[in-house]
Amino acid sequence: MDRKEITLIKQAIMKEVRAYEFYKLAAKQAENEELKGALMNMANEEMKHVEWLNDLFDKIKDDSLDDYTLASTDAPDTDQLFKWDSIKQESLDMLISVFGIAVDMEKSAVEFYQKAEKESDLEAAKKLFGMLVSWEKVHLDKFSQDYEKLQDDWWATQNFAPF
Repeated sequence: MDRKEITLIKQAIMKEVRAYEFYKLAAKQAENEELKGALMNMANEEMKHVEWLNDLFDKIKDDSLDDYTLASTDAPDTDQLFKWDSIKQESLDMLISVFGIAVDMEKSAVEFYQKAEKESDLEAAKKLFGMLVSWEKVHLDKFSQDYEKLQDDWWATQNFAPF
């Protein structure tokens, strides 16, 4: 059992659990059912990442890495994450906060998995970390785009527009 690999995987699991808990908490606070559902979908995706990482951890721990197979899966469908026409009246202050934190979390996840992929010596771990980089980039891109829209709306409500 390689301590470096185990440490990387444990850190990744903790990062994913924190993201899961954040999205779950944000969903509970959301007033709009569409947003609540989208945030719970994000939470569930993060939990799927936890499951993949736990599976890899168990295989390394049990010295049965030869049995490890990463089920291939498609990247998340960003078109289904948020539909702005049905989230118009949500609290703008809450949304700007949630999306700002989400952008920071996803950016941190991308950076973490890129570094972990480079540092890992196990091919299975490299493959999983690479796949997680791709998923987290999809999340980051979508949240960043939506955050920019929200930012413009928030600035307008603060009378910062047109500057």
